[in-house]
Amino acid sequence: MSKMFDVGEYIIYGTNGVCQVSSVGKLAISNDDKLYYTLVPIYSRASTVYTPVDNERVVMRRLISKEEAQKLVENISSVETISIDDEKKREECYKQALRTCECTEWVKLIRTSYLRIQDRRNSGKKTINSDEKYLKAAEDYLYGELAIALDIDKDKVRKYIVEKVTEGMEEKY
Repeated sequence: MSKMFDVGEYIIYGTNGVCQVSSVGKLAISNDDKLYYTLVPIYSRASTVYTPVDNERVVMRRLISKEEAQKLVENISSVETISIDDEKKREECYKQALRTCECTEWVKLIRTSYLRIQDRRNSGKKTINSDEKYLKAAEDYLYGELAIALDIDKDKVRKYIVEKVTEGMEEKY
């Protein structure tokens, strides 16, 4: 049996991002004795997800704690970037980073894409769509989780990160 989540708990559920467990039990529309989570995606409240408690195909995990979130943000500038020159291989690496549903992988993707976009702009080149697409997706997942963990609005997470990272830079110099 996999880990059980409690009603009211926030979890990451695959590409749905942050969801709240609204109930655990048997489905009225099903004849089996299987237990299901009823999940409400926090950032798309119009939908509901029903998934077996023992679902092994989709990543389901608890959100990181406030302390873990603060530590992640403090260490963001030291997270390595993805150094793959081949566009197709890098895009595959981006997809894989999103599928892991792990904050550090999202940060790695964000840093890589952001730095590549800045570098291309500074060189007078057009940005590459895959960088922008995956940057937005990773930011969406990461900011969603950090917003709940840090108890701040999702649209204020980016500003919070920038402040913490620049604050850390000032302390070093």
